[in-house]
Amino acid sequence: MQKIVIIGGGAAGMSAASRIRKLQPDWKISVFEAGEWVSHAPCGIPYVVEGVSKQKQLMHYSPEFFIDRRGIDLHMRAEVQEVDRGEVRVVEQGVEKRYPWDRLLFANGAIPRLPPIAGTDLYGVFTADLPPDAMEIEQYLASESVEHVVIIGTGYIALEMAEAFVARGKQVTMIGRSGRILRKTFASEITGLIESRLAKDIRLQLGEKSVAIEGRRKVEQVVTDRGTYPADLILLATGIQPDTHLAAGLGVDIGSTGAIRTSRAMRTNIDGVYAAGDVAESRHQLTGKNTWIALAPAGNKMGYVAGSNMAGGEAVFPGVVGTAITKYQDMEIGRTGLTQRQAEEAGYTVKTAVIETATGPGYYPGHGKIWLKGIAEQDGNRLLGLQAVGKGVLARVDTFALALQNGCSTRDLFFSDLAYAPPFAPVWDPLVVLARVLKF
Repeated sequence: MQKIVIIGGGAAGMSAASRIRKLQPDWKISVFEAGEWVSHAPCGIPYVVEGVSKQKQLMHYSPEFFIDRRGIDLHMRAEVQEVDRGEVRVVEQGVEKRYPWDRLLFANGAIPRLPPIAGTDLYGVFTADLPPDAMEIEQYLASESVEHVVIIGTGYIALEMAEAFVARGKQVTMIGRSGRILRKTFASEITGLIESRLAKDIRLQLGEKSVAIEGRRKVEQVVTDRGTYPADLILLATGIQPDTHLAAGLGVDIGSTGAIRTSRAMRTNIDGVYAAGDVAESRHQLTGKNTWIALAPAGNKMGYVAGSNMAGGEAVFPGVVGTAITKYQDMEIGRTGLTQRQAEEAGYTVKTAVIETATGPGYYPGHGKIWLKGIAEQDGNRLLGLQAVGKGVLARVDTFALALQNGCSTRDLFFSDLAYAPPFAPVWDPLVVLARVLKF
């Protein structure tokens, strides 16, 4: 009987544990989770704060489900302090214990990347990293007088949390060092539209560096290189980084992205040691290079592949194309594949097109506009990337992602047999129009 140790009870860890149990009913599978949540959905934090979801809904399965129904040796509030060859040292509810392992999975995710400024530890400063953060924010809002909210950061979480605080009637200021929202993953043609929509509800301060958070009993203001802004609550949304300190201590290779380097079987450089989820790299299907894209769908699949192989299988995770979607109020925002800059850095000679079109015929109610930017290879017409904003974004991004994974060209996209009916789409679907403009 093999002894399996999994560090981390999030999406990848519990996916792996469940897969191993399915394939190896008699093995001992021990999962160590530092917090009080397993199989959780941190992506739901903004919607709990907004009031459209309940915090308890952010746990897909309870600890008891895994313990009683799947026979997994699950340890809650158990923090792994050190990993040695064949053994882990754990502090479990204040008591130090050691557990042997034959095969090990690092699935301990990512941690917030805090800005290097004074005051991030003040009362009233929060991150939106794990479900308990939602409860802490809600309790603070209930107990303190909060009128001004400052969000430091301009990524996905920043936008989603801005929507949540606006919905609760707060005056929101968003501060970002870069000159554009979502600068790394969206082109200026798209971010300009997002910024115009945000500016209707919040104070948007771009190209501005936060230098300090100040306050006495609790936060009172944020100081930047260009001004001072009142703040009764501050959300730090300045990114995350893979939590690799345990893996590095064991001698596991860390890739250039800062995450654990893995094979497509989720194996590391150490025999019997695997990594999956937000702590691990994956392969980008368009560039062939390792990348780090911390998103739940990939994390679950990486855990499934790692668990299959830890149980003796030969599964392969083909990689990602970087598909993501979010929204702000009535504006949907999505992307997949490479940006123009990423494609050029990868060695492609590219052509691009930006279109504005409708998501359905004008005679049927409920439709709106969608803006698309497409990137394709200049000579071979291979599709390389899509960014979209407006209405009906999900269907277009998902369709384009599958096209990317199958090496489709602009011609393939143009002649794709997409569904049409007035309640759902126009005769010329926005993707077909984009393909026509990109040419083939």
